[in-house]
Amino acid sequence: MDMTLKNHFITLWKKYFGAAEEPVVFWYTNEEADVRTAKPVPPGAHRCIIGDLAQVRKGRATKFNADTIGCAGGKKYLGFSSQLMPNFEYFLSYGIPGKLEGERYKKTPDLVKEIFKTQPGFTAPGKFIVFKPWSALEEADKPAVVIFFAQADVLSGLFALSNYDEADPNGVICPFGAGCSTIVQYPYMEGMSDHPRGVMGMLDVSARPCVPANVISFAVPMKRFAGMVANMEESFLITGSWGKVKRRIASSLKGE
Repeated sequence: MDMTLKNHFITLWKKYFGAAEEPVVFWYTNEEADVRTAKPVPPGAHRCIIGDLAQVRKGRATKFNADTIGCAGGKKYLGFSSQLMPNFEYFLSYGIPGKLEGERYKKTPDLVKEIFKTQPGFTAPGKFIVFKPWSALEEADKPAVVIFFAQADVLSGLFALSNYDEADPNGVICPFGAGCSTIVQYPYMEGMSDHPRGVMGMLDVSARPCVPANVISFAVPMKRFAGMVANMEESFLITGSWGKVKRRIASSLKGE
C-alpha cells in the first residue's frame, strides 16, 4: 500500500466529509495474514457476511475463507464456490409450493436462468479474502477494492467524484445482485477492466437488515479510487454547493 496515498486520503476525507464513516478495503491472498480469522460456521447454520463486516467497519480487520463464510451465495459471490443451492431459480423467484419459499426478486425461474447465462464466472484468486479498515492499512497490504457504507449525502459526493473526469454518464453502475456481490464480485471484476467503474449496491432486500436503514454501499477498484483522490481538491468538493451538503452530513451524524 502506498502510505502517502493512505494518509493523504485520510486528510482529505476529514476535510470534505468530516466524521463520515471511513471506507474498508479487501484483497485476496494465499498468505496467513496477521489479522483475526472469522469464526467457522456451524453445520447447517446461516450467516450473512454483510453482518460479519460490521466488526470490520468498527475497526477490526478480518479474513475469511470458504469455511468461514456462512452463506452459499456469499461463497459464490466472493469466488470460493461455483455452486448455488438446488432449485435456486425457484428460490429467487416464486418458490415451489409446499417445498421451497421463494424470495420473489425475479418474476419467473426462467428469467433467473437467463441472468446466469450472461453472468461471468468468478473464482477467488487466493485462499483468503482480507477485509480491513482504511486507517489500519500497512505498507505490505495490497487492497484491490475500496468499499464505503454511506448515507445518501455522502454517497452523492462519491458518485459525483467517480464521474468527475468521465464523459460516459455511466461511470457508476448499480447492478442487480446480492449485497455481497455488489461490494466484492462486481467491483473486483471492474478492476480487471481498462475502464473501471464504481459500483453502487447494498440494495438487496435480504441484506438490508445487516446495515443501518439509511446506508447504501459504494465500491470502487483501487486503481480507479486513486484517481478519485487525486481529483478531490479541484472538484466540486471545494465549492459552496458541497459546503451546504457537508454541513448537513455533520448535522445528521450528530443526530445518530
